[in-house]
Amino acid sequence: MTERSEDGLPPLREVIATFGLSARKGLSQNFILDFNLTRRIAREAGPFHEGIVYEVGPGPGGLTRALLIEGANRVIAVERDSRCLPALAQIKAAIPGRLEVINADALKISEIDLLTSHCIAPPIAAVANLPFNVGTAILIKWLTVDSWPPWWSKLTLMFQSEVAERICANPCNNSYGRLSILAQWRCEPRILFEVSRQAFVPSPNVDSAIVAITPLPEPKFPAERKDLEAVTAAAFGQRRKMLRRSLKTVSANPNKILEISGIDGSARAEELTIEQFCALARALSISR
Repeated sequence: MTERSEDGLPPLREVIATFGLSARKGLSQNFILDFNLTRRIAREAGPFHEGIVYEVGPGPGGLTRALLIEGANRVIAVERDSRCLPALAQIKAAIPGRLEVINADALKISEIDLLTSHCIAPPIAAVANLPFNVGTAILIKWLTVDSWPPWWSKLTLMFQSEVAERICANPCNNSYGRLSILAQWRCEPRILFEVSRQAFVPSPNVDSAIVAITPLPEPKFPAERKDLEAVTAAAFGQRRKMLRRSLKTVSANPNKILEISGIDGSARAEELTIEQFCALARALSISR
């Protein structure tokens, strides 16, 4: 007789076998079978505003089930891989009225339109065991929304450890870069805990980490987002070069930008604080 989990459903390993859900390398899929681990992630993500959670990449539903057990009254899940839909439908049938599944690419979805179509008022929590091949792109999408505060109240996301370190890195650190600035300009990110590669099936070549990102009411320093993105992309695109050289990709007169912002042109990108990058962004706007 099959042993049932607390939610009355079979263990995830059995679900994967039943529906033939072998992880696809092309989709960068790695499944977590440890229910204690997924429940820990779900607890870290809570409490949930109005009990609603947005989940990206639920796969066979291990984290989805944990969210529903640990306090989510309703989960809106976006899954690109249609092979996973029968497993998610099993959860939906076992826990009626609490799970909605959308078969779509999360990179192409308008979350505001999605929430509106489900009569959900933002902000809500977003939780994901993000596939390694799209994790950074999805995070940047969520960090660079025009409206602020954003549609999300908190992000609890899994990344490769290297990416998690980049998100939280400080200046003069090899991990510090464009992603650090985008994440920290108007958010407070922190690494919650590490996850061994052995926790996944199949096991990837790297360890992972759970990162919590909480939006600030306002950016730490004034700047236009597009200008900040432009100067950080230019500076870190050639991070070993001095700023007077790397900023030539965004301005015909980088010395003017440096003069307005009061920043030494011989400095390199990794030496600048977020405040200084915001000063460069304002100077870029003025110099146009």
